[in-house]
Amino acid sequence: MTTMAHPSTTTAGGLAALCLLTACAGYTPTPLPDTAALDAAASAEPDATPSERESDTGTVQTKWGPLSELDRDLVRKVRLASLWEMPMAQDAIQRGEAARVRQISREIAAQHHTLDGQVRDVAGKLRITLPVKPTDQQQAWMTDISGRSGQAYDATYVKWLRLAHGQIFGVIGTVRGTTQNTLIRRFSEQANAAVLNHQRLLESTGLTTPESFPTPPS
Repeated sequence: MTTMAHPSTTTAGGLAALCLLTACAGYTPTPLPDTAALDAAASAEPDATPSERESDTGTVQTKWGPLSELDRDLVRKVRLASLWEMPMAQDAIQRGEAARVRQISREIAAQHHTLDGQVRDVAGKLRITLPVKPTDQQQAWMTDISGRSGQAYDATYVKWLRLAHGQIFGVIGTVRGTTQNTLIRRFSEQANAAVLNHQRLLESTGLTTPESFPTPPS
């Protein structure tokens, strides 16, 4: 996937800006579940075979078929998407200038909540270690969005979310076409449906620009 340039900022500043702006708006996004507690609970589930517990890298055999690095990469990327897109969608429900932006954000936030539950289920069964915070790039996107208001807020929100969805969409297709793991295959279809729908919702705002789309592979 192509890495896009993003605003230069600090992680702490970005998250502080988001918290300050949402507080000023009289709205607090619904917090994500306690990741440490849930991940610890998932690690205690007896679904994995001994070979699955031995390594979180390389290809291992599971009762659902081989689990590859690319399979794990998809699960982690979908988790990362929810870690920043869910709170930003919740923020946009309150701060979006256009009614359409607020409307689609309700759908995106709700669907990411469902998708995150599916991620946790798959990760618990396959012993995949999940990230617990957004990447530096994703936090920079959050800062860029939360630092704006009015139409600029809407445009920046749509730009970064559509770009991120376009990037992961290609990964989903590759995994669905190559994975031999039946659990991952089903999960990739669930992720595909959600991400495709989110792209359509974001495009329906009429705010996408050339910057909203990843650069096609050469």
